[in-house]
Amino acid sequence: MLNKDILVVKCEYFNAGGSTKDRIAIRMVELAEAEGRLNPGMTLIEPTSGNTGIGLSLAAAVKGYSCIIVMPVKMSKEKALTMEALGSVIVRTPNEAAFDSAYSHIGVALRLRNEIPDSIILDQYRNIGNPLVHYEQTAEEIIDALDGNVDYVVVGAGTGGTVTGIAKKIKEKIPHCVVVGVDPEGSILADPDENKAGFYEVEGVGYDFVPGTLDRSVVDVWLKSTDKRVHNFVKVVFGNSNDENYIHTTLFRESFETARDLISKEGILCGGSAGSNVHAALEIAKKLPADKNVVTILPDGIRNYLKYVLIIDVNN
Repeated sequence: MLNKDILVVKCEYFNAGGSTKDRIAIRMVELAEAEGRLNPGMTLIEPTSGNTGIGLSLAAAVKGYSCIIVMPVKMSKEKALTMEALGSVIVRTPNEAAFDSAYSHIGVALRLRNEIPDSIILDQYRNIGNPLVHYEQTAEEIIDALDGNVDYVVVGAGTGGTVTGIAKKIKEKIPHCVVVGVDPEGSILADPDENKAGFYEVEGVGYDFVPGTLDRSVVDVWLKSTDKRVHNFVKVVFGNSNDENYIHTTLFRESFETARDLISKEGILCGGSAGSNVHAALEIAKKLPADKNVVTILPDGIRNYLKYVLIIDVNN
């Protein structure tokens, strides 16, 4: 049984577009406008797993820009429908296309930018506004809400902006805090070896390359999540780097199973990547004394994943 205060979650699905990516979308747009790179009448083009696309679609709708979102086929229909409702055009790419392929969502976005006059890719994978907004906003909100009492922070990594921005501010203000990155099996962010890249179902986390917005040096330890049944030894650092513990755990579609538990038992309407984060945070929390806490992020909500999380066919 966990102490009721040991695990704390930050619900980012309360943002206007339903995810933490709303923060980076408006920041990237405002930076480009301030720098003179984005002007009225231009077209936004962005390769994304979806949530950044929703944030940019919101910004484009309000500010009057055209918007084209390029994303792999595996990304949910719900995301595409939301962006289309906001006026964006959706272009799908093959799941199996490597990031540096001309057929990947990144490659297709680059081609469209070259073909469409007055268009711009804000590039969440390299844009400084991505980690910066989490450094300035998200991390400060966590610190303020808990009066600076944060022992462990668990954050899933995709572009890496969230974990990088939060970690840098947390380490400045709370040096003892341990930063844990969560990376799905099939992604190489925890262990940058392109030969280990493979398919995984959960959206919004992981990649087959290391984005420029991810600073791996600020992550103290990585945990791997999975959507397959495996027996896995996970190393977790508690207290300091000389005090290591190993957790032996059986994982079974942990992202979605944990998300379903959060929905049915806690009334928290979250998405699959939130399940990954909470599962990892729970594994850590089980080993902690009652006076320590773990903070994690719920990046988005259930709206984008009805078919996957609830096993509902959105076509019927």
